[in-house]
Amino acid sequence: MKTPAKVTVPEDLKTKLTPEQCRVMFHGGTEPAGSGAYNDFWEQGEYRCAACQTLLFKSETKYEHGTGWPSFSNPAAKDALAFFEDRSFGMTRIEVRCAHCGAHLGHVFDDGPAPSGRHYCINSAALTFKKNESGRTEKPISAPAAAELSTSAGPVTAGTEIATFAAGCFWGVEDKFSKLPGVVETVVGYTGGDTINPSYRDVCSNETGHAESVRVTFVPSLISYEDLVRAFFSFHDPTQWNRQGPDTGTQYRSVIFYHSENQKTKAQAVKAAFDASGRFRKNIVTEIVPSSVFTKAEEYHQKYIQKEEGG
Repeated sequence: MKTPAKVTVPEDLKTKLTPEQCRVMFHGGTEPAGSGAYNDFWEQGEYRCAACQTLLFKSETKYEHGTGWPSFSNPAAKDALAFFEDRSFGMTRIEVRCAHCGAHLGHVFDDGPAPSGRHYCINSAALTFKKNESGRTEKPISAPAAAELSTSAGPVTAGTEIATFAAGCFWGVEDKFSKLPGVVETVVGYTGGDTINPSYRDVCSNETGHAESVRVTFVPSLISYEDLVRAFFSFHDPTQWNRQGPDTGTQYRSVIFYHSENQKTKAQAVKAAFDASGRFRKNIVTEIVPSSVFTKAEEYHQKYIQKEEGG
């Protein structure tokens, strides 16, 4: 992996790019999740480097990953991008830059849709868009990245891994997981059912089969999967069937959605240990099942407790 070289803002671009674009593209910045112009944007056309106008991605490879940033499964050309090792924030990631001008674009992960398996997570600020005449305006019905995630075994990129849990209302569960050292991202959503792209109202009907869930991205070298499972059991009452306290229904059931056989084995071992410990007066009813399509919940559900507390 190449060592990144420092790139400064070209003089002729200082008056053409916004301060945010300069921060992202030439100082390695990241725009806030969900804030970019091209995050929830589904016109048909080409995505070019905002600095040099090199063609980077095409709309045919753009999909909804649920991260809050534009996601692509493939670049427009193999030589359009350059890759560098990024060890910032205590983790190892692969940085993506424009191969022509060296501008920082985002990162690439290994939790994308088939056949490439790649997830190019790109800042909107680093892109400009050129629309095709027959541009589409509707978001794709399916979420291929989420579908691929359900069968992905192992880490999403070097140094990180994904875990998914359901333990009642996802607001509080997400907040608790987000505070654990070694957890780098939490997203609430719906999984475990059959309805495609369900809404919160759909899930509340108790007819979709989905559970309110939390997808956790973590660094195994800082917190183990077993420790996450132990935290999961401490965050709720795993002996309650299809409910947590006053909240009743299948959406509130206790579930561990494993992403690999290794996760399955570890989850079963931790569950057995808790059952044998006598900590709970009743038997644990937590399901341990394969992960399936994860649909990101509406934005107002994300970081709900933090928003309510003014964080």
